[in-house]
Amino acid sequence: MPYELPPLPYPSNALEPHIDKATMEVHHDGHHKAYVDNLNKAVVGTPLENKPLEALIGDLASLPDNIRGPVRNNGGGHWNHSFFWKILSASGAKAPEGKLGDAIKASFGGFDAFKEKFEATGLARFGSGWAWLVSQNGKLEIVSTANQDNPLMGKAVSGVEGKPVFGVDVWEHAYYLKYQNKRGAYLKAIWNVIDWNAVAKNF
Repeated sequence: MPYELPPLPYPSNALEPHIDKATMEVHHDGHHKAYVDNLNKAVVGTPLENKPLEALIGDLASLPDNIRGPVRNNGGGHWNHSFFWKILSASGAKAPEGKLGDAIKASFGGFDAFKEKFEATGLARFGSGWAWLVSQNGKLEIVSTANQDNPLMGKAVSGVEGKPVFGVDVWEHAYYLKYQNKRGAYLKAIWNVIDWNAVAKNF
């Protein structure tokens, strides 16, 4: 069965003014849809078309050479965006609590210190990519990946590893219509629309 574009879990204007309606429509209906379409072009008609997405992108080394690149880029883009939409909400918890809150405090010294380090990591990513909070061996770490790579792909491919808990898209298409070249302003604004209850489920 072909991979499918998941609907946004909220209206495209739900995150305004922090993320505008036009950006959400271009981002979801344009960019994310293109990743899904191109992933299907790469795998439909092969034994890979029914493989769960996480398993597909988590074992890139086993893929044929002519499919590996398209799956890495488009499968990664599909997974990353599907993950991203679920942790955004205008009405979710505004700060991590419980076990996640405790882990962030233990790992980074507090929520404000975590946000500062996360923003710095997102700003330091040259070109396109993602900033991530990952869990590994019971510890939290902030990392970043290029393009549509993610930690599920493993260190040999993406340069990082661990279970993704939280991630933010820092490609220009995620913010340019509203923030132009001000990635830092976007990274500060996005805290207003993170649903920390949803993030806690990933943890």
